[in-house]
Amino acid sequence: MLEKFERYPLTFGPTPIERLDRLGKHLGDKVEIYVKREDCNSGLAFGGNKLRKLEYIVPDAIASDADTLVTIGGVQSNHTRMVAAVAAKIGMKCLLVQESWVPHDDAVYDRVGNILLSRIMGAEVRLVDEGFDIGIRRSWEKALYEVKARGGRPYAIPAGASVHKYGGLGYVGFAEEVRAQEEQLGFAFDYIVVCTVTGSTHGGMLVGFAKDGRQRNVIGIDASAMPAKTKAQVLGIAQNTAKLVHLGAEIVEADVVLFMDYAYPGYGVPSEETKEAIRLCARLEGMITDPVYEGKSMQGMIDLVQRGFFPQGSRVLYAHLGGAPAINGYGYTFRNG
Repeated sequence: MLEKFERYPLTFGPTPIERLDRLGKHLGDKVEIYVKREDCNSGLAFGGNKLRKLEYIVPDAIASDADTLVTIGGVQSNHTRMVAAVAAKIGMKCLLVQESWVPHDDAVYDRVGNILLSRIMGAEVRLVDEGFDIGIRRSWEKALYEVKARGGRPYAIPAGASVHKYGGLGYVGFAEEVRAQEEQLGFAFDYIVVCTVTGSTHGGMLVGFAKDGRQRNVIGIDASAMPAKTKAQVLGIAQNTAKLVHLGAEIVEADVVLFMDYAYPGYGVPSEETKEAIRLCARLEGMITDPVYEGKSMQGMIDLVQRGFFPQGSRVLYAHLGGAPAINGYGYTFRNG
């Protein structure tokens, strides 16, 4: 479905799939749990899901004759880290607007983890005291204007690369990659679990898996704490992406399966259950998930298994989207492990 789109390689290639045997046994061997390691997809600044999206956005940025990538996220944004890495890789400048999306206790929250890496890679980091929202932000629009005003040529990348016209393409490719790996494995996954916030990872998956009628088997776990807005954004991105790739089928609201029970108490604030899910996964599998995204989707998957949502014997594929550097911003929370 992606043959007509130019792609700038930023990843190693297909990401590995491994079985989480110890986690599955701990949960009663009700289902087979697998993980696709998007967190291990590149040598660029610890990788993650944003690189799949940026592979289809970078060619447009280069063609536009831009000299500065301008994007936005929270202080511990994985996305801004990845844009900083890509800018360094392709030889562009980078301006990052980092808003105060998460209330935090750690005194070093804005000096470690993702934002530290972005600074090391030479990005201009602008801290803005504004709260969380998944929509287009005034501070980002202001930054784009200021780059132009000082003679630069900005290229606009929205939060999570999500509402960009090509934002959903990377995770159409994810679905195609999974299908090829399923042929090698000799079976197909019954469900795919993914964390959902700005929407293009989930939306792209919907389109990719719609090719074989599995779009409603993509189980989104909301981590935005504004699920109605998130669900609407996923749908819009999926519908736009379906048109771009000529899917030949309509994506409708019922295709967006989003569980809304795990984002509490707020975006970027881990509940006790999220913390326990992070510890459980780490201690059983040595796999690190973060308090903002993957810890919440891991909590959601564990709870759904325990509640019997997945039929006995189902094969469940958990998409690990990356984000582990953010855990450095939660040193006080995990000071005792």
